[in-house]
Amino acid sequence: MNKKYAPLFEPTSIGKLRLKNKMAMAPMGPIGYADPNFAFTQRLQDYYVERAKGGIGLIITGLCDVAPEIEGIPQPGMPSPTVNPMAFVHNANQMNERVHAYGCKILLQLTAGTGRSTMPGNAKNYIAPSAQVNRFDVRIQHREMTKEEIAIMTKKFVQSAVIAQRAGFDGVEIHAVHEGYLLDQFAIALFNQRTDEYGGSLENRLRFATDIVKGIKKACGTDFPVSLRYSLKSCMKAIRQGALPGEEYIEAGRDVEEGIEAAKLLAAAGYDALNVDAGTYDSWFWNHPPMYFEEEGMYRPFGEILKKEVDVPIILAGRMENPDIAVEALGKSCDIVEYGRQLLSDPYYPEKLRTGRLDEIRPCLGCHEGCLGHITKGPISCAVNPACGREEIYALPPANGEKHILVIGGGVAGCEVARACAERGYKVTLCEKTGELGGNLIPGGVPSFKKYDGMLVKWYQKQLELLKVEVKYHTAVSKEDVKGYHADAVVVATGSKPIRLTQEALKTAVPADDILLGKVVPGEKIAVIGGGLVGCETALWLAQQGKKVEIIEMLPEVVGGIHEIPFMNYSMLMALLEKHQVAIHTSTTVTKIEAGKVLTKSGNYVSEIEADTVISAVGYRSDNQLYQDLIDIPVPLYNVGDSNQVHNIMYAIWDAYEIARNI
Repeated sequence: MNKKYAPLFEPTSIGKLRLKNKMAMAPMGPIGYADPNFAFTQRLQDYYVERAKGGIGLIITGLCDVAPEIEGIPQPGMPSPTVNPMAFVHNANQMNERVHAYGCKILLQLTAGTGRSTMPGNAKNYIAPSAQVNRFDVRIQHREMTKEEIAIMTKKFVQSAVIAQRAGFDGVEIHAVHEGYLLDQFAIALFNQRTDEYGGSLENRLRFATDIVKGIKKACGTDFPVSLRYSLKSCMKAIRQGALPGEEYIEAGRDVEEGIEAAKLLAAAGYDALNVDAGTYDSWFWNHPPMYFEEEGMYRPFGEILKKEVDVPIILAGRMENPDIAVEALGKSCDIVEYGRQLLSDPYYPEKLRTGRLDEIRPCLGCHEGCLGHITKGPISCAVNPACGREEIYALPPANGEKHILVIGGGVAGCEVARACAERGYKVTLCEKTGELGGNLIPGGVPSFKKYDGMLVKWYQKQLELLKVEVKYHTAVSKEDVKGYHADAVVVATGSKPIRLTQEALKTAVPADDILLGKVVPGEKIAVIGGGLVGCETALWLAQQGKKVEIIEMLPEVVGGIHEIPFMNYSMLMALLEKHQVAIHTSTTVTKIEAGKVLTKSGNYVSEIEADTVISAVGYRSDNQLYQDLIDIPVPLYNVGDSNQVHNIMYAIWDAYEIARNI
């Protein structure tokens, strides 16, 4: 072990609960992982056990609903201790016995629900601390919770904690005076206009949360740990408006001063730890930081404030996977370092860190595509780790005999096929026509906010080296060449190419890839044709360099609107484009490029945009000619990644993994 990182592996405590190290798994929602009895499915059990095997000292499960009937959340989808306590105890207990075998402790997170932050259609009863409209759909009106409902929910929290104790959990975490969920709405004056004992003063607004911990301590004993998921600051400029890092604004939600006062009241009520972050559903990119958060460990300033104000341990997440930052934060900003998505991408992060194998850690891209962005389609998983959340049923099987696999193309899909086939035990040859791996991740990873893409390419390089994959650079493969490899299966992963504008009036536009790779040096006034993700990210990158950038998109919205990419990514990208004064012209087409300007048309309106550089970002086209040429070869043939269908990184990896595990 590198002595520099030894402090992360020192034991610590939450109350009287002793932890083997100072690393914890952050809670992430297990939606879709409940069985018909609202208990943990086998998949969910395996998911947590895998992280315990990886060396983490503490697991905090994703939220479990204590009273799903109050909001009328469609079930089963999220586990609940109170619906069928016996089933919950039986399933959770067998999981906890396995978790404990690795010296890992585990807390059950319990939630009151979402209140005004409920996704439309996800509740039958729209409730909130006070009457108000929904966060996402102003047509939905939430009614004020009755005092009887608050009392029932408080009782259900206590019942859930008792059940958790019976099930072998080492404690519970209350979710949450955090992220603008229901308990947080009670705590924030902007959302709580009640005039009874649950509204008005800060002490009253926190009564719901403090009554919960007092009830649990009375029922489960003072030594039973109770943590609280807690946002020190709301980071809200207004309802539905988040503040960007470093932006000057007047806090509309909970400010730091009130956050400190609230933390003191909550700790005094009996909470044994504060699991700290910042933000609400109105500033969602703070709670779920996308890749556009370039600063690692963004919650450290908030943890540092609370470390000086309360005597309970501070748990801190927020892109803390850089071990230098994590060690520096210990004792200053936190007592326990917490990892969320990093443990989805690589459950063995702690063990790899302990044994000095940092270059073997599979990075999280910050993309949200496989985790929160995928949650409406299926349970939580990971874009770069297809086995996440299905560890046992979707693991790689041993090789099916001795086979030689030829992979043509070294983009992310080709690398994943080669890695997975080699891990199974096959002999693999990968041919890449250029001198480096990565494919479209090479230009895509150029902006500093996309640095994790480059880290993923380096991880693949290391994995292929460790697995002894023969990588042949500067090797183009034709149909005639394939026979000479004597392969038992051939996988084509030749990727995609940027679509070029060939019309005479537009052909001088430069593909975004040429700008990103430095083949063309842009001017100071730039027009980007195409407002998809590549166009918007290229525009942001150039605007951050001080360029004057305008985006021209023929559709009504850029990047396909709020439903095309994960919402926290979308909202932060749009805010950053606005901050850097990138003009966006939607429902607009380019009719002609002339010297120093672009002619556009929107409906019947014709205009000119000054531009000394015009960039084309109108998408990619599959490069599948080799696959078509090989269609009749006498061995199994597969087409993966963009050469099969142009998609995002997640589907390139997932499709490649699916093919590789079945060869």
